[in-house]
Parts: sequence; C-alpha cells; structure tokens
Amino acid sequence: MSMYVKRCPECGSLNLSYHHDKGEVICRDCGLVVEDKMVDFDQEWREFDGDTGAQKRRTGSPMSYRQFDKGLGTDVGRAEDIYKLDGKTKNKFFRLRKWQQRVSTAIERNLKLALSELKRISSFLKLPESVEEESSRIYTLAVQKGLVRGRSMESVVAGAIYAACRKHDVPRTLDELAESSGIDRKEIGRTYRFVIRELDIKILPSNPVDYIPRFASELKLNALTQSKAVEIIEEARSIALTSGRGPTGIAAAALYVAALLHGEKRTQRAVADVAGVTEVTIRNRYKELLSELDLEEQIKKKKKKLKGEDDDEEDVDEE
Repeated sequence: MSMYVKRCPECGSLNLSYHHDKGEVICRDCGLVVEDKMVDFDQEWREFDGDTGAQKRRTGSPMSYRQFDKGLGTDVGRAEDIYKLDGKTKNKFFRLRKWQQRVSTAIERNLKLALSELKRISSFLKLPESVEEESSRIYTLAVQKGLVRGRSMESVVAGAIYAACRKHDVPRTLDELAESSGIDRKEIGRTYRFVIRELDIKILPSNPVDYIPRFASELKLNALTQSKAVEIIEEARSIALTSGRGPTGIAAAALYVAALLHGEKRTQRAVADVAGVTEVTIRNRYKELLSELDLEEQIKKKKKKLKGEDDDEEDVDEE
C-alpha cells in the first residue's frame, strides 16, 4: 500500500487494497480507485541463492572510505582471461593492468598505506565497521586538508580512530590505542585534539557508564553489580562529581564499590589493571564516592553480614 494513502477520500474508509499487478490502490467498501499507475521499486527478479543474486544485480558494492578509491576502482580484465589471448594482445593488457594499479597522486599513495594501517588497528581493537568507516572518513578529510604534513601517518591514524570511538560512544582508551599502534599516548592525544579542532568535529565528553560492561566482563562481575555501578555513576554525575575526572577511573571505582556492596571481592590491583589506571586513582575515586554519596555505612553493614556468614559456616564445620 502506498505510504501516502491512509484512507479513502470518498467514504473515509481505511479498508484499502493494493493490487500489485495493476499498481492500484482500491477501496474495498466503495470501490473507488484511490491511486493508480504506482511505481514498484522492488526488484523484478527473484534469487534463490547468493550466486544467482550476484549475477543478476546491476549495481556494485556501496562507496566506502575504507578504500583509498572509495571502492570505485575497476580492473582491466582478469588475469585468467588475459592468459587466453595471443602474445601481443596479452602483453598489452598486462601493461594496462600494471599502469592502472599504480597509484598516481600523493594523496592516494598516502591513503593506500594509511588505510591498511587503520584496518589493522581496528581489527586489533575489535572495533565495529561503523567506527572503522568513520575513522577512515576523518583521516581522508585530514589528508585532503593537509593536516598530515609534518606529522607521522601512524599518529594521525590513531587520532582519527580515537575521535571515531569517542563520536560513536565506543569505549577505547588512549593506552589501548598506544599499545595497538606503537605511538606514545601523549602524541596520540595531541594529534587527536589537533584533528578535531581543525576539522571542527564536535565530540561530547566520555561517559563513564560506557566502560562498565567491558570492565565488568573482564572482572567476571554479575549483572546486579553492573547495574549498581551504573546507579552509582548516575548519582555521582547528578552532583557533578565526575566532571574534571577521568572516565575510566570513575567507572573502575564505581565497579569496585558495587562489587563490595554485592559481596563480590575484587582487589584494587585487579580493577586497576583492567581499567588501565593506577591503584592510587582507584583509592582516590573510591574515597570520593564513599564520602559524597554516603556509601560508607552500606559497605560496613555488608562486611559485617559477610563476616557473620563466614563465622556461621565455621561453626557448622566444627560441629
């Protein structure tokens, strides 16, 4: 049924029928032809397997910034077909293939190398395709504006990936990017700030909640603990306790507090290793959360309860 026709203009009925073969919309109550000569945008052929569909389609793959030519490049024949030709013609087509595969401009040469490095880092960090596509777009814009000149290609690639992660709310830290790219985290941070400033990319501050599922999974904490950690962060944000502090440190401290409240013992060292921060950061954020959110009394009660359960178990063992 046409998306523009909602009711019959003659009798006001909603009982409309769409005739696919005639391209008409007819009112079943009064018989009025509400719309005719409708355009059918569906494919006019059917496919029963992937090979049949690929042969009948008349369009190629969509444009993508993940390829230096955006996926619009073509090949001069296939090698197996060229080998069937006679000597002179075969040499001619091989020369054409060789010249066509050569990248002409400096921007294309840079993109060809950089996008392969970007793909490697994205694979290492297990980033979704949307983030890889966005980071490729950011890097392409940076190259076209000449922002790569005077900087290493790898640092701009890492900065573009970090910007795309922040834009799509995919939690990845500068330390993880430094480990995967081999570039110092301070250099990545400087390049990231330069790129988003020059390209006028608006990025909101990181939300500590985005880090909770990944950290909780690595620490093997249950869903109740994760939910409690999210509640703690939301309370902290409501009183502006998270502003000016690293999101990973806040997320790690909230998980540590939530684990204590639910009786899941995790050391500060273990939490710090997973979050990529120091134990001092965990302790500082932990103390701030306890004092500002009045959680100290709850933790003391939980510890007493757990200690009482342990004493009861020992009594049973002695009996």
